[in-house]
Order: sequence, then C-alpha cells, then structure tokens
Amino acid sequence: MITVILVGFTTLVAIAATVGVVDAASAPKRRLTATERRHEWERRQHLHGRPRGGNSWADEDD
Repeated sequence: MITVILVGFTTLVAIAATVGVVDAASAPKRRLTATERRHEWERRQHLHGRPRGGNSWADEDD
C-alpha cells in the first residue's frame, strides 16, 4: 500500500516538474504575443478616439 502511495506521489511530482519546465520555456513567447496584442488593441482604441486608461468595459455603453 505504501508503495502505491509513493509511486502516485512521485508521479505527481514528475508531472508538476514537467509542466513547470514547459511553462517556463514558453513564457517569453507568450509575453511577446501579449505585448503585440496590447499594442494592437491600443492602436485600435486610438483610431476610435477613445481615451487611454480608465475602465474599458464602460466604453460599450457610449
């Protein structure tokens, strides 16, 4: 019984470590994508004449 618990715990630790490594490796690409999307969103907001900052959800009711 203890062997099953240890194998299960070891498996969970291995999965967590794998997910952590993969996440850390892909983080810079996700940050770059997020930055590009934000710049594009800001450009669209500027083209529509909406002010920067504030609550973006409040603009829907204008």
